[in-house]
Amino acid sequence: MIKRLIPLSLAVVLTLPSLSSAEVVSRILAVVNDEIVTSYAVDKEKRALLKEAERQQPPPDPKTLANLDEVALNRLIDKKLVEQKIRELDIRVGEEEVRQAIEDVKRQNKLSQEALVAALANQGLSFDQYKAQIKEQLERLRLVSQEVRSKIQVGEREMREYYEANKAKFGAEDIFRARNIYFKLDDKMSAEQVKKVMTTAMTVLHEARSGKDFAELARQYSDDPAAKGNGGDLGTFRKGDILPEFEEQLARMRPGEVSDLIYTATGLHIVKLEERSLGTPKPFEQVKAEVEDLVYRKKSEDRFNQWVADLRKGAAIELRQ
Repeated sequence: MIKRLIPLSLAVVLTLPSLSSAEVVSRILAVVNDEIVTSYAVDKEKRALLKEAERQQPPPDPKTLANLDEVALNRLIDKKLVEQKIRELDIRVGEEEVRQAIEDVKRQNKLSQEALVAALANQGLSFDQYKAQIKEQLERLRLVSQEVRSKIQVGEREMREYYEANKAKFGAEDIFRARNIYFKLDDKMSAEQVKKVMTTAMTVLHEARSGKDFAELARQYSDDPAAKGNGGDLGTFRKGDILPEFEEQLARMRPGEVSDLIYTATGLHIVKLEERSLGTPKPFEQVKAEVEDLVYRKKSEDRFNQWVADLRKGAAIELRQ
C-alpha cells in the first residue's frame, strides 16, 4: 500500500558529509519498505530506457517517452520489490553458475574473453559490472520460475485460439495480385521530356481512377514491353517479393483501388490492386511446440506483472519529489 504522497515541493536531499555546505548530490524519490530510490538511480535508469527505445521496433509510444521519469521510477520500485523478495526467499546463485552463463554468452556470440570485455567497454560496462548483472538476471529467473512459471499451465484450447488469432506468425502472409503502368525516367532526359512524362502519368492516373479499363491503359501507355500483352499484370506475390515503394502503397489499399503515383529509381508507376487474400499458414500440428512456447511466455509475463502488482499492494511505498 502507498503510505502517503509527498507534495512535489517537499524534496528531501542527500548531502556529502565531508562538505560544510549542503551540496545536493542526489534526492530520495521513493522509499520502498525502508529502502530508498534516488534521483541518481532514476537518471541512470532513464538512460537505459532511452537506449532500449533506440533499438526497439516498432518505436515506443511517444506517451511512454514523455513520461520517462515516471516509467523509470516505477521500474526501479518494482526492481526493489523483486530484490527484496529474492532475499526473503533466500534465492542464491553461485559463482560457477554465473561463470557458466557467461561462457554460454561467449559461445553463442562466438566471442573470446578479450572480445567480450571490449564489447562491454563499448557499452560503458566493466566485466565485474557485467558479472553482477548476470547474477541478478539468474536470481530473477529463479524467482520467476519458483513463484510464477511453475504455476502456469497451457491447454490445447488456448494454443488453438492463439494460432487462429495469429496465423500471420505461422506463414499466413497477405497475397497480392496487382497490375502496373510504368513510365520510364532517366538522367539523360531533358527537363522538357521529364515534364511530358509526368504530365502523361497524371493524365493516366486520372483516367484509371475515373473507371477506365486499367489493363487497356497499361497496354496503351506503359513503357514495360510485357504490358502490351498482359495489361501490366504483375501476378501474385507476398510482402518482400516486390519493391518497397509498391509494398508501402499496397499494404493500405483494398482490391479495386488505384495507387498514387509511385516514384522509383527508374521512373513512375501506377498500381491497381486486383486481389488480396491470406496465404495458407503452416498446419497447427507442425507449429504446436512454437505456439505452446509463445502462449507460455505471454502467460508468464502477464502472471509476473500481476505478481509484482500484488507485491506493490502489500508493500510500504512512499513517493517523494
